[in-house]
This record gives sequence, structure tokens and C-alpha cells, in this order.
Amino acid sequence: MNVLASLFALMFFPAGISLILSGMLYEWADRKLVARFQNRIGPRWFQPLADTIKLLSKEEIKPHGVNNLLFYGLPIVALSGALTAALYTPILGLKPTYSFQGDLIVALYLLSLLTMCTGLAGWNGASRFSLIGATRSLTQLFAYEAPFLLALLGPAMAAGTWNIRDISTYAGNHLMFLAQPVGFVIALIGLMGKLELPPFDAPEAETEIVAGALTEYSGRGLALFHIGKSVELVVAISLVTAFYLGGVGNPLIFLLKTLIILLFMAMLQSMLTRLRIDQTVGMWWRFGALLALLQILVIVLLKGWLA
Repeated sequence: MNVLASLFALMFFPAGISLILSGMLYEWADRKLVARFQNRIGPRWFQPLADTIKLLSKEEIKPHGVNNLLFYGLPIVALSGALTAALYTPILGLKPTYSFQGDLIVALYLLSLLTMCTGLAGWNGASRFSLIGATRSLTQLFAYEAPFLLALLGPAMAAGTWNIRDISTYAGNHLMFLAQPVGFVIALIGLMGKLELPPFDAPEAETEIVAGALTEYSGRGLALFHIGKSVELVVAISLVTAFYLGGVGNPLIFLLKTLIILLFMAMLQSMLTRLRIDQTVGMWWRFGALLALLQILVIVLLKGWLA
């Protein structure tokens, strides 16, 4: 009976299929908000699910000369990393399924698997568009990963732990977005960079390089990459919400907080134009990482002074 309960929890709730469907709903909300800001109608609520079913039913075409293991394995690894990171994250305001000291670092690097797999997928292809997209993806990874990590280390250092559950509990009694506003802004911008959302969408710029690193992917492989991105959206927003907007608690209130962050991100996508890859790396690496380090320095000095 315990085995059946564990399988149900892993496949349906609170992870697995429920998380994938939640990611699709968040993706729809993001697309709908951007469309309304641009005076368009936008997709219907079931559009991401319909797109996924359509891709899963299509033939998967393998380009000539690619490594079979990488071509078929990278989409699975990318999705697995995002789903595994969800085990340590308070999804929808619920307590993490698993927890251990240092799970914050593990979760962050699991979330980076999607970008690394996307880059390797582009390098494995034969198309020039795939190669350019892969180069941009991996280059941008170095630009936003460090500031995003440093932004989430601020609440961790304030709480004195690297455990996501303990940090969320500490954040429940402290409004970290007021105590660490710089880190909150950096976390939001870094989140958009991780998801390659406008204006940080140079790695998959349709008007320049077709679909970037995933140009040669179709069918099931492309569907798995898209599902992984949707799951990563839910997991990353849940982390930022739990750390900066009052921790976990009532699931409905937590859901509302995540939608507020999604609304803010949709506004930025509608207001800003695409940045060139050199602008993303140059500006964000210099100023984002520097501001995050200054905030950590202030936290260390304040904790030492209060002690």
C-alpha cells in the first residue's frame, strides 16, 4: 500500500503529471497576459496542452550525422532535472517532498540542466542555426546563473541555512522583498534569463536563427524540451515567491503571489525589446553580479554588527 501511495505521489500529485499540467497553465497565463498587453486576444486555456499532444503525436525526425544517444537522451535529462528540482521546492505553497541541508544548491543546478541540455542539443546538430543558438544559450547561462544564485543566497544567509524548507519558514516571518529589494529584482530578472523570455530571448530568436538550438528537433524531443521549460517556470517562480514574498502558507495565497510575479514578468516582456547577446552578457554579468555581491556584503556586515 505504501508503494502504491509513493507511486501515486511521484506520478500524479504533488509531482509528476500535476506539475506538468501546472506548468502548462502557467505558460498559458504568461502567453495570455503578454497578448493582452499587446492588444491581442491570446491563446485559449488548453492551447499549451493541445500543442504538447500535437508534438507527441508527430514523427520525430533525426538529422543525419548526429549522435543518437545525445539526440534522444538530452530532452529526457532536461525534463528529469526540472522534475527532480521540484521535489525540493514548495510547489503551490506545499512543503517540499524531500528536504536536506544544502538542497538549495542541488535544486539550482538541477534547474540549470535544461539550458545545458539545450546547448548540447544545438552543438550536436548539423544546422548553423542550431550551433549559433547553442553558443548563445551557453553564453547567456554564464551571464544570469551567477546573479540568480547570489540573489537566492541572500535569504539563505539571512536565515543561516542552505535548506529550502528552513529558508521558507524564516521568510514566512520576514518580508524579504523589503529587507533585500535588490536581490528580489535580480532574482526576477535572472528568472527571465533562465527561461529565455524577452528581452533575454536571443538564444531562440525566431527572426534571426529560426528556433535556435532546437531548430532540428521535432515531435517527442521538442515536446519534452517545451514541457521541461514549463515545469522550470513553476519551480523557479515558487522558489522566488517562497524566499521573497512571505514563505509558504495558504496555497491559494501562494498561488496569487506567483501570479503577481508572472504578471510583472509579462509586463517586462511587453515593454522591452530583445537584447543582443553581448548586451545581455555585458550589462547583466557586470551590474547584476556586482549588486548581488554588494547585498551579500551588507547582510554579512549587518549580521556581524547585530551579533
